[in-house]
Amino acid sequence: MKLLMAGPSPFVRKVMVTLHETDQVDAVEYETVVASPTGPSPELIAANPVGKIPALIRPDAPTIYDSRVICRFLDARVQGGLYPERRQWDTLTLEATADGMMDAAVLMVYEARFRPEEKQSAEWVEAQWAKIDRAVSALNTRWISHLRGPLDIGQIAVGCALSYLDFRHAARVWRTGNPALADWYAEFAERPSMQATAPKD
Repeated sequence: MKLLMAGPSPFVRKVMVTLHETDQVDAVEYETVVASPTGPSPELIAANPVGKIPALIRPDAPTIYDSRVICRFLDARVQGGLYPERRQWDTLTLEATADGMMDAAVLMVYEARFRPEEKQSAEWVEAQWAKIDRAVSALNTRWISHLRGPLDIGQIAVGCALSYLDFRHAARVWRTGNPALADWYAEFAERPSMQATAPKD
């Protein structure tokens, strides 16, 4: 299998953490591609027609994408237990919340990086941050018990989302007013899988 990846994408990192946590790092080859929203590489488009990372090329079956599909496939491949049936819907909702945070955070980066300055919208950027702010507050007040439970894909996704906020939006200081979540993340970030996949420019 080959994983197409690019830069410090939090979605790629979610897959990488999953690979570490399910002991499959050596089962995959890794290839860096251009994933710009305005000009993804031909190889990426061939693998994923919408031109987004990550994409997992399988030798005996169609390529799969996005991170939610890839993580579920990898977990099923080794019966890793990251999608526990007993709390399946809570786990998937937690993953969706984290993915929404990552989507908004990446769009904030894209607004500054790919749009001409005169066309950038501060109001739109703040609307993206408002989504993140609401999600972080919900995680802090509603989801701490789940986050402190046995490892699942929801925790991995939240950990990657919060790390990306530190990496790209540190000035926003998401920890303010969210002490329980900040404490949980401080411990989760020390996991070997998180340490091994820390983002770099």
